[in-house]
Amino acid sequence: MRNWFRLLLLLVVLWLLPARAEALVHVVQPGDTLAAVAERYYGRIQYERILVAANRLDLAGGTPLMPGMHLLVPTVSYVTAVKGDSWAALAQRHLGSSQRSDVLALSNDSNPWLVPEEGSKILIPYNLAVLLTSDESIVSIAQKYLGDAKKAWTLTHYNNLKKGQLDRGTVVLVPLTDLELAEAVRATLTDPERVALDFSATERRSQRKISAEIPALIADIRGGRYVDAVARGNRFVASGVLTVPQQSLVMRQLLEAYAALDASGAAAAACTEWRKLEPSTKLDPTVLSPKVLAACGVAKR
Repeated sequence: MRNWFRLLLLLVVLWLLPARAEALVHVVQPGDTLAAVAERYYGRIQYERILVAANRLDLAGGTPLMPGMHLLVPTVSYVTAVKGDSWAALAQRHLGSSQRSDVLALSNDSNPWLVPEEGSKILIPYNLAVLLTSDESIVSIAQKYLGDAKKAWTLTHYNNLKKGQLDRGTVVLVPLTDLELAEAVRATLTDPERVALDFSATERRSQRKISAEIPALIADIRGGRYVDAVARGNRFVASGVLTVPQQSLVMRQLLEAYAALDASGAAAAACTEWRKLEPSTKLDPTVLSPKVLAACGVAKR
């Protein structure tokens, strides 16, 4: 009886851990298998191991799937960076510790000493809680869930572990980033929260794609291809997903292109938007062309 009480207590503790950033719920149907559920939601059969760990199905000798059982299907989540955010603050807020800022920043192709771009969609890893058993180690967990045994040091740092803490029963949080839902599942989402989750994922992909294309916009300006620059820049603006720094940069390039094309009204409007985004910017005549200065002079009136 005492052993059962301890097991129950352990289960309660595990469920209360901040183990997930977001999760969908799948109601088990007759004939369902973990591999089939993993393939349906992720398009990857091998992700059944994540379902096992997320739903504690490997405890107490294993729990079989039964029709009507509710399975948590982990996914990453997204937040929008606001002015004043830092990777440390975001990590504290969403991952439970500011020391996880390096993992969060790297998950978003940045570095912890940089400032997240205002308006950017930030991917929040799913904290998968894994219970160490007698035959597991931090190295085997890194290999199993992150696909690389060398990332054991990441898990050690992420969990603030020391050698003496790696006992059986230690809970290790594994930050998972590659948990996008399969296309077929995204197409069936109807719950508002799930739709918001999927929209954020799409918005983040768009922001990253535009980031990769911005050098081409700058190259258009430098190469005198102003018509191409206008088309490309307006396509970026029309996407509606630009971060604040991206908006500022694009408006600055559009100002240059419109001024060169003698489209004074459009150039003035671009200058107004640019200066709203960067009010401290000085109109330096040694850097800006007379046409750009003239357009911004019109915008000031």
